[in-house]
Amino acid sequence: MFTGLIEDTGRVLSIERRGDAGVVRVETSLELDGIAIGDSVAVNGCCLTVTAKGGAALTFDVSPETIARTTYRSIRAGSSVNLERALCLGERLGGHIVSGHIDCCARLARLETRSGNRTLDFSLPGEHARYLVEKGSVAIDGISLTVNAVTANGFSVNIIPHTFARTTLAGLNIGDEVNIETDIIGKYVERLTQPWKTGKGLSMRTLAENGFI
Repeated sequence: MFTGLIEDTGRVLSIERRGDAGVVRVETSLELDGIAIGDSVAVNGCCLTVTAKGGAALTFDVSPETIARTTYRSIRAGSSVNLERALCLGERLGGHIVSGHIDCCARLARLETRSGNRTLDFSLPGEHARYLVEKGSVAIDGISLTVNAVTANGFSVNIIPHTFARTTLAGLNIGDEVNIETDIIGKYVERLTQPWKTGKGLSMRTLAENGFI
């Protein structure tokens, strides 16, 4: 689990395609002594497992599912990526609960700067917009941010100068894609309440037919 508070911005040294999968090597200023082989690291919001380390770099395997669903399908050597190590028990949860499992990609549609703060508008598939709520949380390339407003096919966030300067957001251009993870709590609530919405939930007849009463 992660919190969406970025610890470092790394640089992709290489990405090797192996069929539908891949291997990515990332340069980082994180202390490698505190990272073990097999540890989880969020790389641009994607939970990846460390498979090798050394020379101020970490190596990760990237699955076909991750490549198909995220910006890894277009990542290149030299790209900047946000890095966050997995949360340890007892540490502060300063952002929000981030699983590192990406839902979809969104595109930067508009960027407005006012008094040093920035408002970023993103477009995303409508089926994912329903998991976003005003003043709720969203992870953009692994960054925990507060949703400012929601539309049928997009949303906006406000970015303070500190976050903008210390993450990959500073390098975004209009039309660029980002990884999106919506709030996992909303997805669980929808899943749990789905039977009642469809009218296929528990009933006295269902209980009787299955021997419970």
